Amino acid sequence: MNFLTAVHTDVGIKKSTNQDSALVMEATSDYGNVLLAVICDGMGGLAKGEVASSAVIQLFKKWFEEDLPSVITSNDPKTLIFSTWEKIVYSANIKISEYGRAQGISLGTTLVAVLFLGNSYYIVNIGDSRAYCISDNLYQLTKDQTFVQREMDMGRMTYEESLNHPQRNVLLQCIGASNLVEPDFHTGQFTSGQSFMLCSDGFRHVISEAELFERLNPYMLNSEQAMYDNLVYLTELNKYRREQDNISAILIKTE
Repeated sequence: MNFLTAVHTDVGIKKSTNQDSALVMEATSDYGNVLLAVICDGMGGLAKGEVASSAVIQLFKKWFEEDLPSVITSNDPKTLIFSTWEKIVYSANIKISEYGRAQGISLGTTLVAVLFLGNSYYIVNIGDSRAYCISDNLYQLTKDQTFVQREMDMGRMTYEESLNHPQRNVLLQCIGASNLVEPDFHTGQFTSGQSFMLCSDGFRHVISEAELFERLNPYMLNSEQAMYDNLVYLTELNKYRREQDNISAILIKTE
């Protein structure tokens, strides 16, 4: 399988620094092309969120460079991928928490990462950065670890109420600012001609799912330039609609 990719990140209209971090890495192996994509959203309002997001990105970069050969040749890649990612998350949580205490500050980051290997994808997420699959429709692959999502799951809040709830940005956990982090893992199959999108929450707060599908469906993505242009268009639309957060997204098309 071949991949087309595009990455775009923007500081937005309000914040002085971009606390989001993004990573895309690809390798060629005897078992086909392998691609890793990661987005981390350093906590808005917490000091040095960019330090936390960058630290997690670097750990996944190191994992891809050092652990990928054993994953590719494993008889059980799912178990190996998720177990090593879990160790990364636990280690990062401890290190970022210790750094924050030493500096007398609070900092943290969300995480969403996807690995494409063979015909399978593997996802980990913590917080409210998301992964989507886009084919004939827009499918959210991750579930937000947020207060409003929990309330919806418990039947105490409707989706419409969640959109403007004053606590819509309250996370149940994030790396570096939680005593214990429990990542969610997802896996599935993919085929040629699909697109996948990872994004921080700033990319999709004021954009409807219909608008995302219109610009990011695979039929609109004939080249990496077209993919990038559509990410920029949606980013500028976010800013026009007064989105207050940093804005980041990674777009991947399978071929």
